[in-house]
Amino acid sequence: MHIDVYQDIACPWCRIGKRYLSQALDQWQGEPVSVAYHPFLLNDSIPAEGYDFREYMRAKGGGDPDLERWFEAPRQLGTAIGLTFRFEKITHAPNTLLAHQLVEIAPPELRPAVIDALFDAYFEFGENIGDLHTLVHIAGRAGLDAAQAKADLEGHTGKSTVIQQVEQAVQMGVSSVPLFVFNKQFAVSGARQPAYLLAAMEHSLSAVQAS
Repeated sequence: MHIDVYQDIACPWCRIGKRYLSQALDQWQGEPVSVAYHPFLLNDSIPAEGYDFREYMRAKGGGDPDLERWFEAPRQLGTAIGLTFRFEKITHAPNTLLAHQLVEIAPPELRPAVIDALFDAYFEFGENIGDLHTLVHIAGRAGLDAAQAKADLEGHTGKSTVIQQVEQAVQMGVSSVPLFVFNKQFAVSGARQPAYLLAAMEHSLSAVQAS
């Protein structure tokens, strides 16, 4: 079975969805599963330097000054599955293109770890994942060669591939993330709990076997 996951690094629900998928895979007893992570930009108009996080979130919420209501659900769900969200530490709403490039230049076997390192850096420690030097440090922590990562990011390695993948996702109709596509035929949107994902996997497998 193959699962395609569409996600954005600055999306808390994508972080939760990735953990739920990992838990589902730990329980899966069927055929081997491969997972591919694909980039998506929830807002490609954010400038390279990013926006002020709280001003940006208030604007997204129609000017609602009570941002804590927005943060409560991911905080609680995160705590239940071992993920820490410290929204109070976040200062930047980043353009995530460069972060997606870091994932793209990583060897396939290290990409899940790089994605986790980016999620942790942003949501737990408030690091600016739109900043080149920050991403280089994250690359080193995730097991990549930091100097090579710096050279690749400065040389725009992987940028065209990321942009092409995002464009393809939009053409497919992807408009929100996380999105999980099972065997390229059955999609589940949102951060669904492991039991739901396992049921989707069973459904997809049954559809393949019946065809």
